[in-house]
Amino acid sequence: MATIATDQLALQRLYHWERTAADTVTLTQPMGGTEVRDFTWGQIGDQVRRMAAFLKAKGQAEGWPADAKVAILSKNCAWWLMSDLAIWMAGYVSVPLYPTLAAETVSQILAHSETRFVFVGKLDDWPLMKPGVPAGLAGASYALSPDDAKAAYESWDAICARTAPLAGAVSRGADELCTLIYTSGTTGNPKGVMHSFGAFAWALQSGLARIPLTAQDRMLSYLPLAHVVERTLVEHGWLTTGLKIYFAESLDTFAADLQRARPTVFFSVPRLWVKFQQGVQAKLPQPKLALLLRLPLIGGLVRRKVLKALGLDQCRFAAGGAAPMPLALLEWYEALGLRINEGYGMTENLALSHITEAGKRQFGTVGPAYPGVQVRIDTQTGELQMRSPALMLGYYKEPQMTADALTADGWLRTGDKASIADDGCARITGRVKDLFKTSKGKYVAPAPIEDKLGMNPAIEACCVAGANLGQPLGIAMLSPLGLQRAATDAEGLKAELAQHLADVNVRLDPHEQLDTLVLIKTPWTVDNGFITPTFKVKRNRVEEAYGAKFEGWVKQRAKVQFGD
Repeated sequence: MATIATDQLALQRLYHWERTAADTVTLTQPMGGTEVRDFTWGQIGDQVRRMAAFLKAKGQAEGWPADAKVAILSKNCAWWLMSDLAIWMAGYVSVPLYPTLAAETVSQILAHSETRFVFVGKLDDWPLMKPGVPAGLAGASYALSPDDAKAAYESWDAICARTAPLAGAVSRGADELCTLIYTSGTTGNPKGVMHSFGAFAWALQSGLARIPLTAQDRMLSYLPLAHVVERTLVEHGWLTTGLKIYFAESLDTFAADLQRARPTVFFSVPRLWVKFQQGVQAKLPQPKLALLLRLPLIGGLVRRKVLKALGLDQCRFAAGGAAPMPLALLEWYEALGLRINEGYGMTENLALSHITEAGKRQFGTVGPAYPGVQVRIDTQTGELQMRSPALMLGYYKEPQMTADALTADGWLRTGDKASIADDGCARITGRVKDLFKTSKGKYVAPAPIEDKLGMNPAIEACCVAGANLGQPLGIAMLSPLGLQRAATDAEGLKAELAQHLADVNVRLDPHEQLDTLVLIKTPWTVDNGFITPTFKVKRNRVEEAYGAKFEGWVKQRAKVQFGD
């Protein structure tokens, strides 16, 4: 572990803000309707200390181990962050769960982690998740928890009201286990990635050299805090710099939530950046928008108006990641005056590997490595490998999986194929294991093709498959616009997408060109297992659901066809 100043560790940062900015509002939480609740650092410190005292006393009374696990099952909210801090202050290890998991996965994670207590918070689908929580597992609810969770668990406010705050400054060492981040995973069961307090502190120390967060910044927290990017960038960025966090209330209020926050730093995954784009194009068709942007004076007014409508007019640093950002999408936002920095990382390295540099046009790459991150390309497989002080301690209870994830000399196997240019910028070219071979013996890397296919507004998500077929094929889930077109003008939609397919194919090598594009009307969601909580398509689930139809689709000899 690299040398980390003690005052940069998570709890020490809380004590710093508690001492120096007690009256500063740092969290803004929508409570439904027009009600909004603000939290100062002093209020946060007081509530965290009370909940920590409760957890510590409960652990001592029940004989919890020193590294007992406490789970957080909730959408993002102020109490999520306070729960995490209370768990650490009590001396325990936090286990966040995605708020969209199936009951079976909830059960698996709680059992595997040996969770002793669970915070059941703000959730949309608690009745579906509830069977996964053991009936005998103690817990607490939040002010925004579902009613039956409030009935089942004592409330956060009641516990705080009857518990005296923990005094003093509890220290947690840099090498101590901080959290288990269970990977959402595109295949297999989630794995509990172990990270230390020092790893987070180092990640922020390195990350701030590339992402200049300050106490004056504002961020909107809406991607799951159970995900490594939100956890590192938002939670630990908040603790390190003292920036202000606004929380999103719901999908329906997201536009209003963005307007309330007007974030100065904003991160989103590619699928949501595409949704924002499609929302603009629905009101201002692309040909008209492109024309207006080219006009002197008017172009500047249009840019400001569009960004203000998105709630991003104050955004000075925008970023994307978790999946590849299509080049055409980056160029579209650049034309609006918003350059998106593309980041690259994994749960196993706290998402701290590469990011493009602010002010530099490094499109098509994920930029150079963060300061202090070492990278290399495996000469046999073309795999990008890396190491840094932000690397995981390993997978919880999985020594063999840990060994498999690392090389003999301690470098992380990312599983991604890449090339590194002379300027240090890395270009991700596909997954080592996602490569498949057609019946002609040619290998196909699906990710770059999927990037190109996804740049039509009728397509929301797509997957390229075709192992052992003569040519690959594309499977595309229609966007809301695509579904509307399918219902009112199916033949026109097919003709438009046939041209789009032809435009894509002409840019591919002959063995990569798609035989057919199959349109799917059934949504791919987290609930039905087709995507992860960060909107990555689960390739194995798509192939499992549609694989038996591949040959039949190819035999139709149609460039574009409906698959359901």
